[in-house]
Parts: sequence; structure tokens; C-alpha cells
Amino acid sequence: MTLPDTLVAELKNALGARFSTGRGDRDHHAASESFHRGPPPDAVAFPETVDEVSAILRTCCAVRVPVVPWGTGTSLEGHALATQGGITLSLQNMNRVLDIRTEDMQASVQPGVTREGLNVELRASGLFFPVDPGANASLGGMAATRASGTTAVRYGTMRDNVLALQVVLADGQIIRTGTRAVKSSAGYDLTGLFVGSEGTLGVITELTLRLHGQPEETAAAICAFGALEQAVECVTATIQSGIPMARIEFVDALTTRAFNLQAGASLPETPHLMVEFHGSPGAVREDAARFGEIAQEFGAQGFDWAVTAEDRARLWRMRHGAYHAALALRPGASGMTTDVCVPMSHLPAAVAAAAADIAASGLIGPIVGHVGDGNFHSLLLVDPGTPDEIARAKAVANRMAERALEVGGTISGEHGIGLGKRGLMHTQHGAAWQVMGAIKMALDPRGILNPGKLVPDRNQAYVADVFA
Repeated sequence: MTLPDTLVAELKNALGARFSTGRGDRDHHAASESFHRGPPPDAVAFPETVDEVSAILRTCCAVRVPVVPWGTGTSLEGHALATQGGITLSLQNMNRVLDIRTEDMQASVQPGVTREGLNVELRASGLFFPVDPGANASLGGMAATRASGTTAVRYGTMRDNVLALQVVLADGQIIRTGTRAVKSSAGYDLTGLFVGSEGTLGVITELTLRLHGQPEETAAAICAFGALEQAVECVTATIQSGIPMARIEFVDALTTRAFNLQAGASLPETPHLMVEFHGSPGAVREDAARFGEIAQEFGAQGFDWAVTAEDRARLWRMRHGAYHAALALRPGASGMTTDVCVPMSHLPAAVAAAAADIAASGLIGPIVGHVGDGNFHSLLLVDPGTPDEIARAKAVANRMAERALEVGGTISGEHGIGLGKRGLMHTQHGAAWQVMGAIKMALDPRGILNPGKLVPDRNQAYVADVFA
């Protein structure tokens, strides 16, 4: 679209150089870590205060110009692409830790603060923020996508760790949701509504977060299994036993090969579990011993314990680098990512079925997962110039999602919806998807906030293609 001259003049006057129509800034915000690509936005705004965000939205709402919030660009389903043009609202300059309340185990931050940046600020406090999606994402973006990650099995997701928000609505109105109290029975849970709304209902400009005590002792290990089913069944048995795992991650044989190539590791190229335990020294030793007994029952071998902080950092750096390591398995390919989450009792069958589908498709598709909560992912490597490969990858991704729904699971446990899975929202939610659309209409009647994402188009029941 073409931005109205009056809007451009008003925003340039208000923001100066922090309102950019330059090609470099626009192109930077037309792509992210995902397979999806979009046209460049018409402009990029870099606000520094909530009042500037409010003014931008008020101005854009008046002339129906789309506004798409942007954190660090690490989302995997095209959440922050300006598919209908308009303005990308980069929150990178709103990056201050506002307050750390050690006694309350809480912190208030602006949305551009990253999870790693917050934990650096917390080092001397004895506290930490646990939600770890792997990428050094912005906390505003993590809330908007209801992120989780490797530690969700113990500490929960963003849903469990966001207590309150400041949000700017489509018309520029500034509201606060939630409180600093750890619970409330006062009205609708508006905080829960905005967490996971993917920028379609409002722009998050401040977060109050729940913090956790840094564990007295930490132990981590990696162990190999002879078969995929053995590793995943071990996870199910471990969770059912009640061992309080801090992390329990699955990687398949192909991912292990990618680790060896990318990180110079020498792991046996078989499925592995990567685990971590938090607690007192005695509790950690007991939990690790109990896990070891269960793992051996399922044929685990070659336990490699990461004893020092450096060893643990190296282990999790390898796991967090799985995306780029997997891309290197097929140079020049693009990665079509997908994730699902199923009840724990269905996890072994779901992972095995996904692996069989990928093998039958003839594609390269490593599988990894935060399997302690039933969530697993695949990165399907495709030649972007070969329509047949893209079609086969879409079919595999769709089948994974459909199979998850058949057993009471969800089409995404972590990545979110964005562009990539919007076509399956009607299948999962039925009439409730239209209710989401009604909420969107009530809060954003002019449809300017991240249009074309998450909710139905107006008067449209569903979108046909999962990777539209």
C-alpha cells in the first residue's frame, strides 16, 4: 500500500530518523528465521516510549494503515511479516529493565529486553527468568507468541510467568492488565488474553514477570539410545515417575549427525536425550540416579555428564543451535519448521508416526523436541525452487498436526500460528475460532493490528492452506 503523505509527515516530525522508509530497514523486516517471506513494509518505526507507541497507533488507526509489531525477528511462523503493507513497529529501542523486586521475585521490563539480557541483570540477585525458547528473543515477542522452550517442563511457559502487562490498543488507548499479586479473582483474565495474541489485539509495552530462584545445584547429561521409540518411551516413563526434570530434550539420529558436523562433537549418530536437574545437591543426585535407572531400562548408553558450568553451557548451546546445524545438512535448502504437542501418553506413537511420514516423503527432516511436555518439532529441508518438495513438506506438516488433533493435542505447542498454521485454526477450534475473530473485532474494529494473522478474515470461515 501507499502511505498517506500526511501520515508520513506526522510520524517523521514525531520520530525523526526513527521513522524510516529506507530500503535497507524495510528489507530487514521482510524476513525472519522462518520459511515464510513477506513484502517489505512501507516504513519502519522505532519508538522509545509508550506515548510514542500510542501516538503511532492513533495516527495509523485514523487512516486504516496496518501496524505490525516486531521484536527480534526470531519467530518461526511468519508472525511479524507485513503481508498487507503498512508500518512495522520495531520495539528494539524499548529495552530497559524497569524494576527488579527481589523480595517479590518479580521484574518489570520493556518489551525489547531479551531473555538473556534480563538474566544478565539478575545475576547478582539470586533469581533468574527461566523461559528458554533457544533464540535470544525479546520478552515482548515471547509474551505475544506465548513462547515456551527447554525449561517449560519445570517452570512453565510465558503464560505461567507473565503477571501483568501494559498494552496499547489499536486506537492508541493505554491499558494495564493484571497485578503484582500472584493471583486475582477480579474480572476477565486480560493478561492471559494478550499473552499469545501475536500482535493482533494490542502492542505490549511493559511486562511484569515472575522470577525464580537460581538453583543451588545443577547437573546435566546426554545419553544415547538405540532407537527413537526407546528414547521417547523413556521420556514418558520419566515424567510419569514424578522426577522433577528441569529439562528433558529429545534429538533424533539425524540431528545428532548435524551436531557432530556443526559443533565438532563425536556423538554416536543415534537418538539422544539431553537432561538437566535443578535443586539442592542431595535432591539433584537423587533425581539423576532415578533418571539413570529408568533410562537404562530403556537401553540408554554412554551417559556423558556435564559437570562444570562451561560443560553445561556447551551442551545447551549445541541443542539451541539445532536449527542452524540442521540447515547445514542440506546447503542451500530452506527449512520449513513445524511443531505439535500431544498428551504424554500419545507422545511415542506421534513421534514415530512423524518420522515414518518424513521417511516416506523422501525429505530430510530432523526431529527434536521439548518432549517433557509432549512437544516436538521437525525442520523439513526443501529446495525453495522445487514446488513438489514444498508440497510434500506441507503434506507432512499437515499430517503431523491432524494426528495431534486426533489424540486431543494441538497444532502448535510453541511456535504459534502466524501465517504458517492459520489454515488449521478452524480444524482445532471450530466455532471458537469465530469467537476469537469477534474479540479481534471488538478491540481492533478497523483491523490494523497485524492483519491476516491468527484469526479469521472478516466473513471468512477458514483459510485453505496451512502454509498459505
